[in-house]
Amino acid sequence: MMLAGKTYWVVGASEGLGRALAACLVVEGASVVVSARDLTKLRAFSASHPKLRAVVMDVTDSASVTQAVALAGEVDGVIYCAGLYDPMSALDWQPGQAEAMADANYIGALRLLSHLVPVFVARKAGHIVLIGSLAGFRGLPGAIGYGSSKAALMHLAENLRVDLRGSGVRVQLANPGYIATRLTAKNRFRMPQLMSPEAAALRVLRLMLSTRFCATFPAPFAWLFTIGRFLPLRLFQSLF
Repeated sequence: MMLAGKTYWVVGASEGLGRALAACLVVEGASVVVSARDLTKLRAFSASHPKLRAVVMDVTDSASVTQAVALAGEVDGVIYCAGLYDPMSALDWQPGQAEAMADANYIGALRLLSHLVPVFVARKAGHIVLIGSLAGFRGLPGAIGYGSSKAALMHLAENLRVDLRGSGVRVQLANPGYIATRLTAKNRFRMPQLMSPEAAALRVLRLMLSTRFCATFPAPFAWLFTIGRFLPLRLFQSLF
């Protein structure tokens, strides 16, 4: 698939994977709308690339999403990278944190796609890329809120894929492992095969240029999760 001449909307682009992906798309010749809550960071980023246009959006606020859709205008595709993460165990449950992660990581995607999917279907063309996580495959320790919200997003991608088959709308899902960002900096454990945002962005870009539905990376760490779906839950969880 060619990306040159297309317009993509990258949501969650003020830093990390979203920012790196937006930069990759510009190199590929695409025009890019970048969104996040932090307008200052967005403006600083968009000023460095002539093919970037900043549209501030809070995915947890319906009015903000509606306004951003109008400002973004017609787009050929959307990449949902918005993410919120706080490590939290059920033994130390903090009121409000799980709800906030679910709102940003999953419900926000529903808010945005409720505007875009009908437009794509009516046009018989569009491209939806959702960023899941290895944490969404099975229940992990210390991932209350985050793991389940990513699992829901991954399930949504599968729903969209089957419903939109033959409609002209492409759906893809990327499930990365650990990426070095301000979010993973909160972790106090060793993170196997920690990737830079730029390396992860290249893997997502490779997926977008392909005809595959899903990419799970990096190997071999990702194999533990894909194969782990078929292991007894007690054994899988004991590995962590």
